[in-house]
Amino acid sequence: MSETWVILGASSAMARAFARKVSAEGCRVILTGRDMPDLKQNATDCALRGAADAVAMKFDARDPKTFDPIIEAAATQTGALNVAVFVSSMPEQSLIDENPSLAAETIQDGFTGPIQFMHAFAPLMEERESGAVVGIASVAGDRGRIGNYVYGATKAGFATYLSGLRNRLARKNVHVLTVKPGFVDTPMTWGLDGLFLVASPEMVADTIWKALGKKRNTIYVPFFWRYIMLIIKHIPESIFKKMSI
Repeated sequence: MSETWVILGASSAMARAFARKVSAEGCRVILTGRDMPDLKQNATDCALRGAADAVAMKFDARDPKTFDPIIEAAATQTGALNVAVFVSSMPEQSLIDENPSLAAETIQDGFTGPIQFMHAFAPLMEERESGAVVGIASVAGDRGRIGNYVYGATKAGFATYLSGLRNRLARKNVHVLTVKPGFVDTPMTWGLDGLFLVASPEMVADTIWKALGKKRNTIYVPFFWRYIMLIIKHIPESIFKKMSI
């Protein structure tokens, strides 16, 4: 029996790679986001790659009215229901500093909206006692840095939410995987200064799929970011606040 993957923010590079991965495994995919022409094109691509079914639906983290149709469509599918949350936005911190209203939009895109959706979707998974959640957090959420602390705050909050959701859904045989990517070759990171050891979206997707099979709880992608962030988290605050990393 085919599984269904609801992918939020399916136009992102990482989400696109993950959708191709699960399609090749014969899963159904519901690709959601704001760019409907792109999503429809992606759905056609997924079908050609082996998806049992592939549809595109509107999702806007800032518009809760778009949530229910997706949940209702997923509820009609048989088998396990899975969700992968890739949606977020990352304006330059300097732009947020100049225009604080961008902070609210960033929080809505990467934290409030996804949480509201997941809280409405979770009962479906509990009822079926199966499925998985993939939540994309970030190494940026491990410690607030001057270059992106609003974005980092959304990812820190989302990681904490995923931890609590994991605790809740584990009682119903639903697995929650928190993914903390480092630098990934996506439009979100193009042009940023100081990038190194950049991973491909395909590498991230493969790592996520393997981690799901092993029932991992939290992963860093690539793996060495766990040790990089361990060092960064242990820098004394008196020193860290003077740094520009």
